[in-house]
Formats: sequence, C-alpha cells, structure tokens
Amino acid sequence: MSDFLRTQLPTLDAGLSRIGSWWQARSPRERTMLAGLAALLAAVVLVYGAVKPIQGARAAALADIRTYETLTARIRAAGSLSAVKPQRRTGAPEAIATQSAGAFGIALTTAPISGGVRVSVADASYDSLVRWLADVTTTSDLRVQRVTLQRLGVPGHVSATVELGQ
Repeated sequence: MSDFLRTQLPTLDAGLSRIGSWWQARSPRERTMLAGLAALLAAVVLVYGAVKPIQGARAAALADIRTYETLTARIRAAGSLSAVKPQRRTGAPEAIATQSAGAFGIALTTAPISGGVRVSVADASYDSLVRWLADVTTTSDLRVQRVTLQRLGVPGHVSATVELGQ
C-alpha cells in the first residue's frame, strides 16, 4: 500500500490489516470454502442484480414493440383520417363494382344475383383486392356477403369470387 494512503486513511489501513490477519488465521480448507462462498455470492448478485433486470427490460421492450407494430398495422389498415367524405357511388351494383375496380387496376367480370352482384376476379394482388373491397363498401351501399379466395402461383396474387349485396 502506498505511503499516501497510510498517512491519509489510517482507519482503512487498520481495517485492511485486521482483515489480512484474520484471513491468515484461517486454515487452507476454510480459505477455500470462504473463497467459494464469496464466488457464489458474487454470481448470485450478478445474476439477480444485473442479468435478470436486463432480461426483464428486454422482454418489456419486445412486448412494447409488438404492441406498437400492431397499432401501426391497424392505423394503416384504417386508412387516412380526413374530413372529406368519399363521393358516394350510385347506380346498378355491376356499374359500382366495375367503376371502383378500375381505380385499383382490377379486371373483373360481373353477374347479377338477387339483391346484388357476383364478381369474379381472375388475377389480382391481394392488397389491391382488399383495398377495392374497402372502397366499394365505403363509397356505396353494397356490402360484402361472401368472399372466396384462391391463392395463385405468383406470390401475393389471388383469384376471387365476391358476392356484393345490399
């Protein structure tokens, strides 16, 4: 120990001297057991004082990320919040479905059914189809009554049969 510490901190020097003499008074077996106990105690303090809190904080952060990703997806799916209401489409169900589908690049064939229209889409991206259905239901009185989707060979593309009615 340096002379500086001995002159400036005499109580520390006395305490370290007592601990040293106490340690030297122990048998080699006791020293081994005490060293093992100290290592075990240090490991427990490390695990419960550092590792566990970090793991808990990580789990909470991952849960928050999942929550915010879900909220973001829901907000995106809801669309924009604007005060301007979309223009209502009127006319025959076939005309409404065809007019709306053109805006989303969907080619469809229609067949009238009682109270509405049956629409067949041979090939469209899933996202475009869902957006088209959302547009039809928000801009007209038509509602989706039945949807049958078939996955195609191209990823993200489907064929669909949709029944729209009032």
